Amino acid sequence: MQSTLTSHIKKFVQLTADEEQLINAAVTVKTVKKKTFLLQPELVCKELFFVSKGCLRLYFINKKLNEQTTLFAIENWWMTDFDSLESGRASSCYIQAVEHTEVISISKNKQEELFEAVPKLERYFRIVYQRAFSATQTRIKYIYGMSDEERYRHFSSLFPAFMQRVPQYMLASYLGFTPQFMSKIRAKKV
Repeated sequence: MQSTLTSHIKKFVQLTADEEQLINAAVTVKTVKKKTFLLQPELVCKELFFVSKGCLRLYFINKKLNEQTTLFAIENWWMTDFDSLESGRASSCYIQAVEHTEVISISKNKQEELFEAVPKLERYFRIVYQRAFSATQTRIKYIYGMSDEERYRHFSSLFPAFMQRVPQYMLASYLGFTPQFMSKIRAKKV
């Protein structure tokens, strides 16, 4: 499974065999059952999670006591609570397995050690973070610039397979509306 991570890294930077060994020695492979939490509020996030198989979501409980999903991570995507990871403060978020998931985790400390030993990893993570930030900016633009129905139609056209993997209430939360509203949209003829 660690080869999944190093294969992903090699799409962005070249690695020697020794560098691959350093990376593989620094990470931990975890199998996570569906609905299991990797992070809960009041705990400090100390790891980054690379999804090699499955799906994770990051969510918080809003003022109306509803789950508000802000991120999903599927194969070859990273997930963490960056605010907690970087600040050392307790998280206000949950990271939960949406389905049976295999992750490769790395602690913040091990990541920093790898940056020293394999400096090109900083380039890899910069590229990954820039792409994630760009995707977040695009999502925010869609939230403010599209109607709920337009946002649903756009997302479902871009990610049809993803729509089948994630429960409807989680997708509705991610897209910014209720599961009941999502049911009405889905019931409409296109």
